[in-house]
Amino acid sequence: MALTSSRPRRKVTGGRYVAYRKKRVFELRREPTLTKLGAKKVMKLRGVGASKKTVLMFSDVANVYNPKTKKYSKAKIKTIVENAANRHFIIRNIITKGTVIETDLGKAKVTSRPGQEGTINAILLQ
Repeated sequence: MALTSSRPRRKVTGGRYVAYRKKRVFELRREPTLTKLGAKKVMKLRGVGASKKTVLMFSDVANVYNPKTKKYSKAKIKTIVENAANRHFIIRNIITKGTVIETDLGKAKVTSRPGQEGTINAILLQ
């Protein structure tokens, strides 16, 4: 069954809406991309209007910004320390926006959306 972002067929009370239509292509969506810690793996997806989207499935490298030196550098991700999105993501090593990761340079907070943008950008925490 296809996932959609359309209105449900039933009301909160349990009754049905009177005039309901079929699913539309522009309402379709997909399962969330849960970017995990591991060797880099990227998937290319086709979007609406033939636009391309790069989805990051696995990664073990992050672009870390150092506020003191005001420079970016690549750092290897050691582990996931904290995830505000879901506490179980820490055990499963899932990286989302806002995740605190342990890198070679120290702790950093992810500022990008890896499942949408195809890269992990982070800012070093002091």
